[in-house]
Amino acid sequence: MGYKTKEWRNEMRVTVDFNYMMSKSLGDNGIKDSELRALKDKAEQAFDYVAKNRGRDDLFMGWTELPYNQDAIVADILATAKEVRKKFKYFVVLGIGGSALGPIMAFNALKHLHYNELGPKERGGPKFYVEDNVDPVRMQALLDVIEPEKTCFNVISKSGATSETMTQYLIIADILKKAGVSLPDNMIFTTDESRGNLIKIDQSFGGKFKKYVLPDGVGGRFSELCPVGLLPAAVLGIDIKAMLAGAAYMDSLCSKPSISKNPALACAALQYITMLQGKNINVLMPYSDNLKLMADWYCQLWAESLGKAVDYAGNTVNAGTTPVKSLGVTDQHSQVQLYIEGPFDKVITFISVGQYGCEMPIPHGCEDIPDVGFLGGHTMQELIQAENKATAYALMRAGRMNYTINLPEVNEFTLGQLMYLLELQTAYTGALLNINTFNQPGVENGKKATFALLGKKGYEGQKNEMDSAPPLDDKYIV
Repeated sequence: MGYKTKEWRNEMRVTVDFNYMMSKSLGDNGIKDSELRALKDKAEQAFDYVAKNRGRDDLFMGWTELPYNQDAIVADILATAKEVRKKFKYFVVLGIGGSALGPIMAFNALKHLHYNELGPKERGGPKFYVEDNVDPVRMQALLDVIEPEKTCFNVISKSGATSETMTQYLIIADILKKAGVSLPDNMIFTTDESRGNLIKIDQSFGGKFKKYVLPDGVGGRFSELCPVGLLPAAVLGIDIKAMLAGAAYMDSLCSKPSISKNPALACAALQYITMLQGKNINVLMPYSDNLKLMADWYCQLWAESLGKAVDYAGNTVNAGTTPVKSLGVTDQHSQVQLYIEGPFDKVITFISVGQYGCEMPIPHGCEDIPDVGFLGGHTMQELIQAENKATAYALMRAGRMNYTINLPEVNEFTLGQLMYLLELQTAYTGALLNINTFNQPGVENGKKATFALLGKKGYEGQKNEMDSAPPLDDKYIV
């Protein structure tokens, strides 16, 4: 409950350091203070757009109010999570996109990195899996390591028409039925309040399923702080109240329409300016294995929100930059060579950690080998932090833009801050670009083509169109 004191919140404040984006550090390769000043009015307009439309379901901005409007839901989730921990040996999320990326990101961030390999007492909860694809090998691998009748399955789909999630549901439902298990005993639905196929399934069972609502104004990629992410987190023993408190704290830090006082608006302004310069690759590089999957979650948030063909005025803009996930120190040995000496087309965002979850001293040894002996007496925390600072410095020396998001430590409160910071940054950037940040028409077109190929009723026209396309030419197949 440390997050309830002002002093602790200030100690755990997430900050953004963008010195290595600016001309003071990078010379002609950096952003001038005058460029930030020139963006002042436009940035204020972006801030005002987000502030004015907070909570609007019709614009899919309900996520902005999640830190404040879920007291009753959180209490219910905590009670359900307690029962799940008592009753089940396994907890499995069936979902895809944000319904999967959010829960697995929080699990990776806040639990032991080998959680499922710990004993029951050390875990304190069920083994946890997220089935976020329809690769048959993946499904079989899951079935090889769980006992379905001892598993609680959380089926997450607002419409209940997500082909991937409902395929997973059909497979698991068939297995449970054949084992003589009543589906409501082993399944929890997270879906629309009153519509959709999961609601129909629940009605066919007399309304016996435990259900949580995925709010109308919350899109999948913004859903980790609603029941989509809060239920799995609570089952794992994660302090979901602290996550929401962290998000609210970051919201308060971003309450001013000023690039110099609002960290999310500053990040958005930096990304927007570099987009105009032609830097079309956005690398997120956490220096923490606990935050490795934060980059996966962020890639969906950024790509699906900002990759848009047209703006609100109907102009073809083909907006967006390509998000790339990276991991420090691992990818210093695979990607950083390109970042330092390749094209000037990238902005690197580091996530740095002040205090890791444990210390790991490096013993003295090999003193007669200078390349090894100098490490003795230091710690692994010192080493990873030094490599983080050194990589940022080397990029700066090469004239490459980078900035750092600093977390004092990785905990529920700082993770809530980080998620909300990145969500706000994305919303502000979309407003600067004058695009619809919250729709996903490109994804929908792919879904329709899939339905047509599998013979779904109502998609015959799409199937005819695909069948009438020019045939593939064998000369282009080698």
